[in-house]
Amino acid sequence: MLKTKLQSKTQSVQELEHIVQRIAREMNLPKEKFGDIYISLTEAITNAIRHGNAEDENKFVELEIIQKAPSSVAFRITDQGKGFDYQNLPDPTSDENLRICGGRGVMIMQALSDEMHFQNNGRTVELHFKF
Repeated sequence: MLKTKLQSKTQSVQELEHIVQRIAREMNLPKEKFGDIYISLTEAITNAIRHGNAEDENKFVELEIIQKAPSSVAFRITDQGKGFDYQNLPDPTSDENLRICGGRGVMIMQALSDEMHFQNNGRTVELHFKF
C-alpha cells in the first residue's frame, strides 16, 4: 500500500501521471488500463481539490493505492471537506444538464472503474480496477 498527500491546488493533478506510470510499471498493468485509471484518478482528485477542499491550499487530498490481488488495484481518495450527497447527483445526461460545463466526473469514474464506492459522507471515493 502506498499513501501520498497532494496539496489542494490544481497543479497537484499534474503529479498523477508520474504516480500512475510508476504503479503501471510496478504492477505490470496492461496498457489499456492506464488511461482508465489515469482519467478516473484525475477526476477524483480534481473533485476533491475543487469541491471537497474548495481549493484551500492549506488542505490536502490523500491518495492511497491498495493492491487487492495480483490482478486488481484500488485507489482511495480522501479530501478534508464536508462531504456531499453522492446519492442524489443530477443526471449529467438529462436535457437540462447537457450544455452545463462540468458535473460528469462521477459518471466518468463509474464508467471507467470496475467498482466505485463513496465513504465518509462523500469525502472518500474508492475506485477498483481489475486487469
